[in-house]
Amino acid sequence: MNSFNDVWQSVCEYCKNSIHSVAYNTWISTLEPVAMDGDTAVIRSRSDYQKTIVESHYTELLSRGFEEVFGFPVSIRIVVEEAAVTKPSPKPEDSSFRYTFDNFVVGPSNKFAHAAAVAVANDPGHAYNPFFIYGNPGLGKTHLLNAMRNEMAKKFPDLKIVYTQGEPFMNEIIEAIHNVGTVEFREKYRKADVLIIDDIQFIIGRGEATQVEFFNTFEALHRENKQIIISSDRHPKDMKSLDERIESRLINGLTADIEQPDYETRVQIIRSKAKERNLEIPDVVVQYIANQLKSNVRQLEGIVNKLNSYHDLMGEEPLLSVVTPMINEIRKEEMPEPITIERIIDNVAVAYDVTAADICSKKQNAQIANARHIAIYIAREVTGLPLKTIGKSFGRNHATVSASLKKIENDIQHNARLNDTVNDIIKNIQNS
Repeated sequence: MNSFNDVWQSVCEYCKNSIHSVAYNTWISTLEPVAMDGDTAVIRSRSDYQKTIVESHYTELLSRGFEEVFGFPVSIRIVVEEAAVTKPSPKPEDSSFRYTFDNFVVGPSNKFAHAAAVAVANDPGHAYNPFFIYGNPGLGKTHLLNAMRNEMAKKFPDLKIVYTQGEPFMNEIIEAIHNVGTVEFREKYRKADVLIIDDIQFIIGRGEATQVEFFNTFEALHRENKQIIISSDRHPKDMKSLDERIESRLINGLTADIEQPDYETRVQIIRSKAKERNLEIPDVVVQYIANQLKSNVRQLEGIVNKLNSYHDLMGEEPLLSVVTPMINEIRKEEMPEPITIERIIDNVAVAYDVTAADICSKKQNAQIANARHIAIYIAREVTGLPLKTIGKSFGRNHATVSASLKKIENDIQHNARLNDTVNDIIKNIQNS
């Protein structure tokens, strides 16, 4: 993979974390890198229509992404497929294939999870089933899941392995239920020999029908000794609104947690990532990074990637003077963005099987009205905004908002299940 492709992957990651997943998948993910022309990044779109949309709405975002990597302003030029005069860079291979057990750095924080993952990959469907890995974001859960997938694909080429992430999996369930497409959904997932779901927490706090479909899929596979591998940001017992049957099945398998890496493991991770890129980082810089970034393996890899890009594209050596501003920037990014009422409405809409437009409408059927009350309650709990401001977002006045708050406060006191659901929705919003 050449240097500009490496840069493009970092820019895509920046964009993915900055806009809604639907917008990213529709307009950004299908763009392809062409080349750097001075301080201009040439990007190829698949159609004139896509070019128009990207130029109108996303060039500033892309420019910020390139500046994040290079450290200086970059102009964006979008060309359509036929107009690309520079030979396009080869499309990068699926990045998931680079995750293996060999390049997973083992330390006290992940030793048990790693050993269990290896055992599962060597004997799928029999060793530990289901296998559940949990821990905070950025600690290596996705690496282990992909390492298991790649190892099983190599050792057992006839196995049908289905890998998905929690959010698209949840969306597939919802779409199947709404569009009577459950036959296709079940054909895809229940015929798998190995089902791997990364970040299952997205299904928590969702509608009952969603969890029932997941449970039935789980049961169909488990009865036939098909391997089920799941990751989450929390233990099953901490998913308060999770269907009790699902919780029981997950706990009856093997659960393994991944914790924050200690100093020695962080040093080893930095050195390992640098070695993969043939980048020599002085010991003093390695130690500085390991001391500054303590909670997230993904950040350590990101720093090494950025140092590598600076080295390849700008001739910058990985010195303290170069890495210090990078780390300062990461610390700024760690400041949580304010949670918007729009985000709250979107999450509640998914949980209660209505649309965001329904919640903000004048419709008064029981399901929509209940979702609206809960969205107003969560908006008050999470944002702390004045009732008048919250009311404007829902097209309601102060008195209506106040009535919604009182209703949900009273319902929560008398309905433990509702309380758990609301708390899980809030967790999903805060972690998304």
